[in-house]
Amino acid sequence: MIKNLMRGLGALSLSLALAPLLPPPATQTAQAAQATPAAPAAEVTTLADAVGLLKVTEEDRAGYTRASFRHWTAGEDATDGCDTAAEVLLAEAVVAPAVGTGCKLTGGRWTSYFDGQEVTDAGSLNVAHTVALGEAWDSGASAWTAGRREAYANDQGADVSLVAVTSRTNRRKSDHDPADWMPPSPEVQCRYTGEWVSTKLRWQLTADDRELEALKVYAEGPCEDTIVRYAPAS
Repeated sequence: MIKNLMRGLGALSLSLALAPLLPPPATQTAQAAQATPAAPAAEVTTLADAVGLLKVTEEDRAGYTRASFRHWTAGEDATDGCDTAAEVLLAEAVVAPAVGTGCKLTGGRWTSYFDGQEVTDAGSLNVAHTVALGEAWDSGASAWTAGRREAYANDQGADVSLVAVTSRTNRRKSDHDPADWMPPSPEVQCRYTGEWVSTKLRWQLTADDRELEALKVYAEGPCEDTIVRYAPAS
């Protein structure tokens, strides 16, 4: 019995000695929170107020090449064998396609929101940058590092940055801003205007005078109820 008592006292002493070394659950939770920074909170505002946040400067295309923006990269899931563009196609599919070797997509169905076209062949689609690479260059990306330009060109952190649309409509859009091109379907023009401004604010891109005036026409007219959501890119 004395031996058992001694064992019990020894175990109690050991547990008391170790106790200061083990942080309480609340402390562990706080440490974990400090180790994982929170993502920036999304800003939510009206289109008119969002347009008012855009900095206005002159644009300069000097030195631009598409090669300045490395794309497409391995995407958010580097293990799935699909690049950024293919992952966007998979995310936007109305009916999911089959994924074959080398991320070959067969079947499936998409809606190209720029022109309202239903598409059943992934090869007929382009993954477009809402704010085209040339326009981004003009608006501030020329001063970025190569790494930031790559992040912009492959931005899957915001649903509005990249969009699957018909190749024909994307060619017509080219690198124009809203002063020179809008989606041919009037019912989606407010959505497009909001996503354009959201992308520019997310990446702290500027606007020129003509672009700003075009955006104001929509923001103060047919799109006055449009809400803009954006989170600053890291």
